[in-house]
Amino acid sequence: MSERARPIPVPDELSRPFYEATKRHELLLQRCTSCGAHTWAWKGRCDQCLSGELRWVKSSGRGTLYSYAVVHQLYHPGFAESVPYNVAQVDLDDGLRIIASVVGCPSSELAIGMPLEVTFEDVSDELAIPRFRPR
Repeated sequence: MSERARPIPVPDELSRPFYEATKRHELLLQRCTSCGAHTWAWKGRCDQCLSGELRWVKSSGRGTLYSYAVVHQLYHPGFAESVPYNVAQVDLDDGLRIIASVVGCPSSELAIGMPLEVTFEDVSDELAIPRFRPR
């Protein structure tokens, strides 16, 4: 990877099902079969009851904007063309909060409580990254 290339995730054993789904433009979450809680991101145990019995389930991909920050400082050369960009906390209708970027509208138009839906950025033939857009 060149110094100017944007860093991208490298799937491992735990995250592989998630990234295989994003290639198909599906958002998967882990759900505990013992207590029913959703877990983000991929883990070997439930955050609520510590059970190791997690399964992948499809998310609705819908949520609302909980909070966000607009990044103006360049921290990595791979993001030079993206600055400024936003980093958002999204409350999914599935019952948990995740971090992603909101695309499809200027950061100046973001509003707490804004309804969002998942979309995907294809960064290679093998990898897509979930983002959110206004709905």
